Amino acid sequence: MSEAAATRQQRKVRQAIGEGPATRFVLLTIALAFLGLMLVAPLLVVFVEAFGRGLGVYFQALALPDTMAALQLTLLVAAIAVPANLVFGVAAAWLIAKFDFKGKSFLLTLIDLPFAVSPVVSGLIFVLLFGANSALGPWLEDNNIKILYAVPGIVIATIFITFPFIARELIPLMEQQGSSEEEAAVSLGASGWRTFFQVTLPNVKWGLLYGVLLCNARAMGEFGAVSVVSGHIRGVTNTLPLHIEILYNDNKAAAAFAVASLLAMLALVTLAVKTLLEARFAGEIAAQRRH
Repeated sequence: MSEAAATRQQRKVRQAIGEGPATRFVLLTIALAFLGLMLVAPLLVVFVEAFGRGLGVYFQALALPDTMAALQLTLLVAAIAVPANLVFGVAAAWLIAKFDFKGKSFLLTLIDLPFAVSPVVSGLIFVLLFGANSALGPWLEDNNIKILYAVPGIVIATIFITFPFIARELIPLMEQQGSSEEEAAVSLGASGWRTFFQVTLPNVKWGLLYGVLLCNARAMGEFGAVSVVSGHIRGVTNTLPLHIEILYNDNKAAAAFAVASLLAMLALVTLAVKTLLEARFAGEIAAQRRH
């Protein structure tokens, strides 16, 4: 079959399954309308309200001591949670993709658990584990160890909510690539760790980077679980999402939207980095996925 005939055949198949101009137009209209209503419009409202009263009011709201404390805490929690999930995600993906063992399906289910459980419920779980009435409560109090209503509790809750992101990004990539390259490296005398760092990890570096970016964005924006374990202590245990809620409830709408725009910009920067990397290394990424 000639190339032109093959192209015509593919066109007929696409039209037969509904991929005609009318179908594309309807689907595109639905997608753009949904994104405009659910994504673009809310973001525009946030930035319009944030800058609506002028740059002076905007920067004054950001310069509030409680706002700076919330920003510092948010960055601190992300700086701890993301590396912790990086180690766990790589180890879990390596184990699941490269080894056969009993309970693999159960481990996958556990990794997906934060996706299925409400963040508020997740926070309550840690209250039951570390609260004053828990089994650990008296021991923690006797040793003057504060987990709830302190930074450790916020970090633990954030790690729990975000740990699936890196693992779930890496597992399909590692499974798709198989183990032929690792076996070849071992047959040439490479140790297990050398094989991992020089063969396995480079093959999934872009998936790893995407997982880290998504994990970081979710860590900075987490609200439900953190709200339960933080205690809402102003200037001490409020992250940016919690601080936004407090400002809004205090009828400080301008300040609330200013802080919300800051959080939105952090998320947009994360997406911009991802997009730039995809554009810069598009060929390498495509080759890795084909591999």
